[in-house]
Amino acid sequence: MERERFEWLVAKAIADLPDEFRERMDNIDVVVQDEPTSGQLADAGLKRSETLLGLYEGVPLTRRSRSYGMVPPDKITIFQKPIEARYRGETRIQHEIQRVVKHEIAHHFGISDARLRQLERDK
Repeated sequence: MERERFEWLVAKAIADLPDEFRERMDNIDVVVQDEPTSGQLADAGLKRSETLLGLYEGVPLTRRSRSYGMVPPDKITIFQKPIEARYRGETRIQHEIQRVVKHEIAHHFGISDARLRQLERDK
């Protein structure tokens, strides 16, 4: 898939979020990158052979104090090549982009991976 189309699907996933979430996404950039760097994998606690589809880097809203300010934006990175390697067809890729964007935004709101797994199981 062309990068421009993939980025459009990421932007659409954000635009499709409920207003109450989009309005609270404060000081955050969302970017697309081909693949995670070795540093990003290490930060996520993964080995080079493991797959990472998205990554949140920053200070979750639940951990920000009144003195939070004058800091670089938090960053959500969506990794295009691992998503395309795992999913075929635009519909499947779009669905996975939506899932990964929501997952990483949940981290921005302070929701842990363990809690997200529990929520998925409870669905």
